[in-house]
Amino acid sequence: MNVLRCFFLAFFALGMTVFCQSAQAQRPLSQEPQLTRILFLYDASQSMYGQWQSGTKMDIAKKLLSELIDSLRKEDRIELALHVYGHLKKYPPQDCDDNRLEIPFSKNNHDKIIAKLATIKPSGTTPIARSLEECEHDFPDAKARNIIVLITDGIEECSGDPCAVSKALQLKGIMLKPFVIGIGSNSDYQKTFDCVGTYFNAANETSFKTILNVVISQALNNTTAQVNLLDTYGNPTETDVNMSFYDEFSGALKYNFIHTMNNRGLPDTLRLDPLSTYRVVVHTLPPVFTDSVAMTPGKHTIIPIDAPQGFLTLKYDGASEYKQLQAIVRLKNTMKTMHVQDFNSTEKYIIGKYDLEILCTPRLLLNDVEIAQSHTTTVQIPQPGLITLLSSSNVIGGVFQEEKNELKWVQNLEEAVLKQTLVLQPGNYKVVMRPKNSKSSDYTVQKSFKISSGTSTNLNLN
Repeated sequence: MNVLRCFFLAFFALGMTVFCQSAQAQRPLSQEPQLTRILFLYDASQSMYGQWQSGTKMDIAKKLLSELIDSLRKEDRIELALHVYGHLKKYPPQDCDDNRLEIPFSKNNHDKIIAKLATIKPSGTTPIARSLEECEHDFPDAKARNIIVLITDGIEECSGDPCAVSKALQLKGIMLKPFVIGIGSNSDYQKTFDCVGTYFNAANETSFKTILNVVISQALNNTTAQVNLLDTYGNPTETDVNMSFYDEFSGALKYNFIHTMNNRGLPDTLRLDPLSTYRVVVHTLPPVFTDSVAMTPGKHTIIPIDAPQGFLTLKYDGASEYKQLQAIVRLKNTMKTMHVQDFNSTEKYIIGKYDLEILCTPRLLLNDVEIAQSHTTTVQIPQPGLITLLSSSNVIGGVFQEEKNELKWVQNLEEAVLKQTLVLQPGNYKVVMRPKNSKSSDYTVQKSFKISSGTSTNLNLN
């Protein structure tokens, strides 16, 4: 009895494991919770002793940042860290290596960060570029949403290039575009920091507190969007196609969605990270795309993309000897293969004109095949015929199509095969050959034959 009971328990446990794995695999990617790491890069240079409304910049910034960090205790999707510059060495002399990760990333380290902030005293210079560079090593990996919040009252003082460093870290995929909060800074600083990240000018204590909350809200929350795939009439009727969202700056693939109409017949709502600017590629035939798609945090963004489509059906008459006939589809007047479509199939294409190369023997070229909105264009070719070539000895030669007194090569004969069966499109043909062992061109033989749809015939080459 105990053995039977154990068996059923084990079977139940296995079933639950498979069920959980299946449920996890089917969970939409856009709904998967993702860890967000926020690194506060904090300015403790000598200028932070400056007076700012009710106290020094340092005291006010410490107080408000500590309150913010305390409020994040219940957020289980984030990890925090604190990196400080300008607090280890006296100025003068200037020390551009004056920066250090004070509190590394971990869960529930809020008290440690608050306690460390309380002990920091301004003393040194402002090495923003070097500090940003060092932040690369602060993040354990690039598997989370890695975000830097730079809080500063000044600009670079060590001849570094914060813009170049920020760009390099984003291109490596180390972090997303940083946030930069200027404390009581000159409004002209925005020009300096726009290339580093998203800049906020905290002109007073109230705005600084508001900006801190806005930054955290943007860092933690996705916003919504919908992609309107427009038909030729400007209506969002196109759907059921894959869409890829790339970070426009780094090129990293951020999302993949199959475009879907919801139960109200409208393009479905997507949840996207508002910190990236996107290049959206819609994988139609050929693909269509739009660049520089920016999300407004907290607002629903509509992304219109022209994607009018029609259908192309390829078929042939009657029963066929073709095992797997295909056609190369190219944009009109181009030689680049856009798609290879099987016969007896239907595919959707962006409206316009296409050139087709049908891979039958001989190949058929059809130009200016037009695809119209929501219309099915059908290309149908005749059923082929069969010709069996018989020879009593090995031959050298080929099969040619006769068109307007001109021969066009179709294919070569197999030298060591005495019986060859060819599948050919209807038309007039000629075999030109000579016995392989003959040493004179005078032994060349020409024989004409005709192929009709659905027929089979033999031709003796001797």
